[in-house]
Amino acid sequence: MAQLMDGAGKLSWVLLKSVIRFTFMFFNNCVAIPSYCLYLLLLQPLRVWDSSAFWHIEGVMFKWLLAMVSSWGWIAGYTVTEWGDDVRDISEEEAMVIVNHQSTGDVCTLMMCLQDKGTVVRKMMWLMDHVFKYTNFGLVSLIHGDFFIRQGKAHRDKQLVYLKEHLEKYYHCRDRKWIVLFPEGGFLRKRRETSLVAKKNSLLPLTHVTLPRLGATHVYPENPVSSQENGSLGIDSGTRNQTVNKSKGLQWVIDVTIAYPKARPMDIQTWIFGYRPPTVTHVHYRMYPIKEVPVEAEALTDWLYQRFVEKEELLAHFYNTGSFPPPDGQKEAASRQMTLDPVWLCMVQSFAFASGYMWYNVLQYLYCCLF
Repeated sequence: MAQLMDGAGKLSWVLLKSVIRFTFMFFNNCVAIPSYCLYLLLLQPLRVWDSSAFWHIEGVMFKWLLAMVSSWGWIAGYTVTEWGDDVRDISEEEAMVIVNHQSTGDVCTLMMCLQDKGTVVRKMMWLMDHVFKYTNFGLVSLIHGDFFIRQGKAHRDKQLVYLKEHLEKYYHCRDRKWIVLFPEGGFLRKRRETSLVAKKNSLLPLTHVTLPRLGATHVYPENPVSSQENGSLGIDSGTRNQTVNKSKGLQWVIDVTIAYPKARPMDIQTWIFGYRPPTVTHVHYRMYPIKEVPVEAEALTDWLYQRFVEKEELLAHFYNTGSFPPPDGQKEAASRQMTLDPVWLCMVQSFAFASGYMWYNVLQYLYCCLF
């Protein structure tokens, strides 16, 4: 009986906490997203006069919105440990980020772990499934210039044309740097059937990832650049200052591998309701200079397949040992805890609620004046 009462008490606490979290996030969305839209509406004259300043401000507010989403998981004890290369060194370079896709929580994880990577969050473009367009964050992503792609053979060719047009129209004029895509084309549990494709390409069957779709990786803003410049970390400050406003084109491909403890992915419902105990998600980075990436379609396809074979090996090692394997030539892999500043998160949330209160009063006053 005592165990039954103890279990009932724990369940009641989880339910109460979930209701409180959902209520807070509901109001958080109600004040933050309309405020973001209204601020940008107010700044439309600036967009005409100085578009770079407008998109700079938009990017800052976009980062704050993603920080709010990060705070939902952070408060529940969902944190990130990072492995591999330190991508902060290339936060101002153009890069394509390829990520394995297991659940809706992957997006939330990236929102959190990229918060401390300089200007990456406010200058990044997301390629997401079109269903995200109809979520609470869909309007924000549309304004920011993200691209929503429809899956399936019936839409594939048209979507690639639309993607190319979208990148040409929005990527450079809004000073975007990183473009994030999930080449697998869907969640891991829904795409197990690609083992036939692996066999066709003389690859071992994959368990923890699936072979990537290739279309989006072939569509990228064309901006020719000397191969000697691409992927170089050794640019001195004087040269960097001279070229800060001149796009050098794609410089890096960043291979991001997300691993969840016991292979249990974190979904968006968990982030909202917080019913899972505190969990550490592990994120592994590997940077490839663009000059090491093949240009020809067939060679690029093989290269991308190999990246996901490597992801399979990384994840298998992680699930067996609890850590990622060390880089070549090293005995141990070093990890680093990704941290968020709680004071900064409180300031962002306070600004959101203050803005919501201000806009409510402004709109109420305008309504009373007009009616």
